[in-house]
Amino acid sequence: MADTAELREQLIEAFEDADYPVSGQMELVPALPDGPGTKFESADFSMTAMELSTKTSGGDFPYEDVESLVDDLLEELEERNEL
Repeated sequence: MADTAELREQLIEAFEDADYPVSGQMELVPALPDGPGTKFESADFSMTAMELSTKTSGGDFPYEDVESLVDDLLEELEERNEL
């Protein structure tokens, strides 16, 4: 089972350098250390940023800060039984 706190930390670290507010997913890509191939992993969970965008709605844009973006992504992953 994935450690949600660990994933939250990884997601924040990956997306925190985006130029907030962001109005769409494409504005997040330049912030990712390995672009769409940036990987998020914890226990048996492993997903790239590209996979994250296909397995979730991508969020409810616009986002004013990284915390609200990450909260929504984690909530949706949990709802879809990905975590």
